[in-house]
Amino acid sequence: MNTLCIIPARYASTRLPGKPLADIAGKPMIVRVYQQAAKAKRITDVIAAVDDKRVYDAVVNNGGKAMMTAKNHPTGTDRLAEVAAAHPEAELIINVQGDEPLIEPAIIDALARAFDEDPDLQMATVKSPILDKAEIDNPNNVKVVTDKKDYALYFSRSVLPFFRENTGVKVYKHIGIYAYKRDFLLRYAKMEPTDLERTESLEQLRALENGYRIKVIETDFHFVGVDTPEDLELVNIEYEKRLNGHKA
Repeated sequence: MNTLCIIPARYASTRLPGKPLADIAGKPMIVRVYQQAAKAKRITDVIAAVDDKRVYDAVVNNGGKAMMTAKNHPTGTDRLAEVAAAHPEAELIINVQGDEPLIEPAIIDALARAFDEDPDLQMATVKSPILDKAEIDNPNNVKVVTDKKDYALYFSRSVLPFFRENTGVKVYKHIGIYAYKRDFLLRYAKMEPTDLERTESLEQLRALENGYRIKVIETDFHFVGVDTPEDLELVNIEYEKRLNGHKA
C-alpha cells in the first residue's frame, strides 16, 4: 500500500515561538522528526506540511521534502488534507506531529499494519498506559477507552473511565499520531465540527460522532512532545545520549 507520512508543522506557537526550528542536538526539530519518520519500513514517502518558508528551507536543506500550505488552516487535519489532496497516488496517510522528535518508527509501522488486518478500516491511532495519578488528572492528557477489539469508544480530557470501583482497568493516554485512508481523510476534513468535538476540543470525536470506527494501537513507548522550553531541554538530553551511543 502506498503510504505517505505527512508531518504538519506550524511556525507559530504560544509557548514556544518558532517551535519547528527549535534546535535539537544541532538540527531543527522538524528535521529530527522527519528523519525519525523516514526510518519507518512501511513508509513510501515523507513530506513536511509547513506554513513558513524558513521551515520549508530547513527541511529541504537537510535532504527532506516539504510543501507550503495555507497559514490560515484552523486545524492540523486541514493542513494534512491539503497535502493529501495533492498526492492522489497515496492510499494511506500517516500523520506524525511536528513536535515529536523522539517518535518511534516502529509505531508508524504498527499503524500501517492495522490496515492490512482490516481492509475496511478508515482511521487508526495510538494509546499508551498512564500510571501516574497526576497525569491521569491532567486535562492536557487526553484519555481513551476502547472496546474488546481495540476500537475507540470515547476520548476525553476528563478521567476516563471514572473509578466507582477499582476493577483493575487501566487508564490509557491517547497519543496524537493518526493513520487514515486517503479518501476518508479528505471527507473527514470537510465534515462540520460536532458538538462533542467542540465541547472537549478534540477533533477525533468528529469521526466517532459521524459513526466511523477508530482502531487504537497500544504501545508502551514513552512519547515526549515538545510544548515548552522544559520539554525541549529534556529532548535535547535524550538526543545527546543517543548521539553518544546510549540507547533510548
